[in-house]
Amino acid sequence: MTSASDDRLAAGLRGFGPLGLLSMLAVLSGNFIVAPLSALLVLLWARASRTSWHELGFVRPRSWTASLLVGILSGAAFKLLMKAVVMPLFGAPPLNAAYQYLVGNRAALPAALFAATVGAGFGEETVFRGYLFERLGKLFGSDAVARTAIVLLTAGLFGLAHYRDQGIPGVEQAVITGLVFGVIFAATGRLWTLIFAHAAFDLTAVAIIYWGLESRVAHLIFR
Repeated sequence: MTSASDDRLAAGLRGFGPLGLLSMLAVLSGNFIVAPLSALLVLLWARASRTSWHELGFVRPRSWTASLLVGILSGAAFKLLMKAVVMPLFGAPPLNAAYQYLVGNRAALPAALFAATVGAGFGEETVFRGYLFERLGKLFGSDAVARTAIVLLTAGLFGLAHYRDQGIPGVEQAVITGLVFGVIFAATGRLWTLIFAHAAFDLTAVAIIYWGLESRVAHLIFR
C-alpha cells in the first residue's frame, strides 16, 4: 500500500516539471562524479518513479546464451570495423592517445576491464539507450519522426560525453556507435544484447591497446 506522498513523488519523477528535470540532471551528471553512478541513479529513479524495467529495455532475452554470443561477436567485430575502416576514413590517428598508458600495463587492466564492462557496457547503455529513450519518448512521442529525433539526439549526447577524455576522434566514434546502437534499440526495445555488445566493443579496444596492436589494426586496410 502506498501513500499519497509516494504517489506524488512518483508522478513528479515521471513528469517534466522541476522534480523531473532535476532528476534528469542528476542522472546525466552522475558519471562526472564516478562511473557508473549515472546508471545506478537510473535504477533508483525507476524504482522511485515506478517505471517498469521493461520500459527501460530490460526485457528478458528469449535465450541468454544467444543474446550473450550475438552481443560479444557483433560488438568485437564492430570495434574492429571501426578501427580498421571507419575511423581511418575520418582521418583519426591510429593510436588513441588517452589510453596509451594501458599498453602492456597489467596493473591498469582491472580498472580498464571494469570500465569496459560495468561502466560502458551496463552503465552507458542503461543511460543513453534505456533511460534517455524512455524519457525522450515520453516527451516527443513514439512515431517514426520522434524515434528518429531520439536516435540522433542521444547519439549526439553520447558523442559529447566522450569529448573530455578522447577529443574529436572519440566524439566521432561515439556518435557513430550511438547511431548504430540507437537504431537497434529503437527497433527492438531490448537492452541486454546491446549491453553485451557494448562491453565487447570496449573490451576489444582494451585488448588491442594492451597488446600493442592498435596501430597494426588501424592500418590493416589503409596502409
